[in-house]
Amino acid sequence: MVLMKDIVLCLFAAAGFDKAAQGLTGAAQRLAAESGGQVHVILLGSGAQAFASEFAPFVQTVLLADQAELDDYQPEICLDVLFQVCSTLEPRAILFSSDTYSQEIVPRLAHRLGGSAVGDGMALAMKGDALRITRQVYGGKAQAVIDMKRSPAVAWVRGNSFAPATAGALGEIKSIAATPIPTVRCRIVERKREDTGEVRLEDARVIVGGGRGLGGPEPFKSELRPLADLLGAQLAATRAACDAGWVPATWQVGQTGKHVAPDLYLAIGLSGASQHLAGISEAKNIVAINIDPEASIFKYCQFGMVGDFRKVVPLLRQKLEALSK
Repeated sequence: MVLMKDIVLCLFAAAGFDKAAQGLTGAAQRLAAESGGQVHVILLGSGAQAFASEFAPFVQTVLLADQAELDDYQPEICLDVLFQVCSTLEPRAILFSSDTYSQEIVPRLAHRLGGSAVGDGMALAMKGDALRITRQVYGGKAQAVIDMKRSPAVAWVRGNSFAPATAGALGEIKSIAATPIPTVRCRIVERKREDTGEVRLEDARVIVGGGRGLGGPEPFKSELRPLADLLGAQLAATRAACDAGWVPATWQVGQTGKHVAPDLYLAIGLSGASQHLAGISEAKNIVAINIDPEASIFKYCQFGMVGDFRKVVPLLRQKLEALSK
């Protein structure tokens, strides 16, 4: 029986051992070292067995929850399985990634376990017996430091914000004997997913983002898409562009969208509203192109150009094409 020192990771196997999972595992390793505990990972879904060996060198135990009932995400079933397993482990902290499923489960699991819940963590540390989490507030204009004194501390965090784990002794791989509840109050009956074959925005190294300044959906296709292809980048957008129906909602980056941490974020035709800046605050380099010299984005970018994107982007593409020859 664990004495409130261990750290548990709860991850959906469908994502695999991606960049976010690697960062989350690294964060758990460092927390366990501070608390004197161990790291255990619970993998949910039918692909758990396939990825178990990738997690094993970084944790003490890999627990596989790959029952048929977990092949597709159903909130009530996943919640019940996690409750059963975490009740047995009695960890100090339970960490999730920043995907939509995790954000739904975190507060509900914390309530069932009698613990505390926080979302969107950017930094983690142990402060005595409390898990200390740092997160952005006020649209990224300030940071809140929260001590989660009620155990277990259940949180979803930005996995890309943390350094990856370091390999150690090979952890033990076990199957979970938890039995999902036979009946549920809420069930997902249909999913509609656009499979583009592209890298997830959260994992992209280069992102080209567009805003309301583009004036409509056409520039995303005729100007930004060719540029993104040359850079090997993914496309993103502000909430205004997504709400206007110019691009899919899955492209939205910002406080109420996705939080990204690319090596390069190319901001085109977006003013730099605080809500959008909250989603790109961890980009290593921000390059901005905007016709308004007073645009807020110029206060936060490393490189900026005042000009009409219709003139600048074609010239940029020409230079990139010349370099690629």
